[in-house]
Amino acid sequence: MSIEMLTVVMFGSLFFLLGLGLPVAFACGSIGVIFTAILQGPMAVNLVPTRIFGLMINYLLAAIPLFIFMACILEQSGIIHKIYETAYQWLGRIKGGVASATVAACTLLAAMCGVIGASEVTMGVIALPQMLNRKYNKFIACGSILAGGTLGILIPPSVLLIVYGLVDNSSIGKLYAGAIFPGLLLASLFIGYVTIRCYINPKLGPPVPEEERMPFKERVVLLLSLVPPGIIIFLVLGTIFTGIAAPTEAAGVGALGAMILTGAQKQLTWKGIVDAAEKTLKSSAMVLWTMFGANIFVGLYVMCGGGNFVTEVLMGSGMGKWGIIITMQGILLFLGCFIDWTGIIMLCVPIFGPIVRKLGFDPVWFGVLFATNMQISFLSPPFGYALFYLKGVAPPEIKTTDIWKGAAPFIGLQVLGVICVMKFQWLSLYLPELFYG
Repeated sequence: MSIEMLTVVMFGSLFFLLGLGLPVAFACGSIGVIFTAILQGPMAVNLVPTRIFGLMINYLLAAIPLFIFMACILEQSGIIHKIYETAYQWLGRIKGGVASATVAACTLLAAMCGVIGASEVTMGVIALPQMLNRKYNKFIACGSILAGGTLGILIPPSVLLIVYGLVDNSSIGKLYAGAIFPGLLLASLFIGYVTIRCYINPKLGPPVPEEERMPFKERVVLLLSLVPPGIIIFLVLGTIFTGIAAPTEAAGVGALGAMILTGAQKQLTWKGIVDAAEKTLKSSAMVLWTMFGANIFVGLYVMCGGGNFVTEVLMGSGMGKWGIIITMQGILLFLGCFIDWTGIIMLCVPIFGPIVRKLGFDPVWFGVLFATNMQISFLSPPFGYALFYLKGVAPPEIKTTDIWKGAAPFIGLQVLGVICVMKFQWLSLYLPELFYG
């Protein structure tokens, strides 16, 4: 079978199984095993467990359940409510301030745990009813929560960047450093958009009434509630950037710090620990099974010459290096509508990574660009996970179509963020060079 025909058959089979509703892990894994037996012979299937085992024993994978566990513990601590209250009191007095406070709180929460589900669900419960009660435009209310929550996929300690670095053999510390400015840029774009629209039309997001505003001194005291989150952020990111700990050790220290913080606030219970462990088990299993299944699929495709085939097609297309990069972004955006980020990493990065290096681009820059693209996938219908996270906790009057319409302008801002990261490479390269030389 020619590599062209193999590409059509394998990827056609993959999308067929995904269309039937089969999870990415089992769709990729089953196709990989079946085609291994067909192309290499039944005995070659014995190599599949060996390939998976080599991935399973990678030390960096331990960071994934640790970061997820840290996020689950922090959900119980009540610290998220305090972060939101602080942002609300400082930003609520401007037009659209409650929505801006939501994005600011999501940004700080993203820097603590890097898990999208925690931000979307928690802010959907806390901020959405408050904005609706204050007669905020429902599209801006939903959109600010959706967009702010997706920052967790980019801002470190992002779980996505761990998996990306593992697959691409890139430095996770450099990827973390490189993602800080793009993450803050996107948060600024979201807040700027909400503020400008609400100043043009104040009915979209009225400011907090005078009687609910705290005096300046009380707001300054309220800033003390940001000290515990700051400690958590330093325990994770500070130890990585200063070279004290690798990402896996930093994740362990962060998880322990989250438990101590929650315990100090008398919010940590045995039931809470068990619930956090169960959520961690389910989330980690989903990520890891997808990695294993896609690893089988891509391993066979690359072994049959698929990587060289894609490289030759793109390099010989005459599009130029930027045309190739833009084509890659288009592929990522398309896949993001149907496949979760773990599957996209495992399917695309082993093929795209070598091409990016041949074109002379920095792999850290492309890793951050990849993560910025994946933010869009969480808001892209029909399978944007953030849309369903928010719908699960939204009041009955908020329809699914309202959530989709609310996401639309913020998807445009995310695309603008992707363009900025592409155009201004220093956004993702300045801090890695500063911290790591």
